[in-house]
Amino acid sequence: MTDEPQVTVVDNPDESRFEVRVDGTLAGFAVYETDPGVVYFVHTEVFEEFAGQGLAGRLAQAALGMVREAGDKIVPLCPYIKAYVRKHSPEYDDLLGAPVPEV
Repeated sequence: MTDEPQVTVVDNPDESRFEVRVDGTLAGFAVYETDPGVVYFVHTEVFEEFAGQGLAGRLAQAALGMVREAGDKIVPLCPYIKAYVRKHSPEYDDLLGAPVPEV
């Protein structure tokens, strides 16, 4: 039996990004900007050495969950977050602060 790596997602407001870590090592992030009550997702990236492990999806799911818990809305400007929200509609439709822009 192999040990599964520990994947965590945290909000790092000093860097204006949600970060995904694997066993404590930064593996990727979703950069955001904010206005009162609104989080604008502007860029999502998973480092090449961590690609193909489903980390971008886990990052998106956790980040959107944290936004929901805070009672904020989102504007998905980042292509990945935009596609994630569309793919998982209607689960995240209540978070949309504005219509999802066309790709």
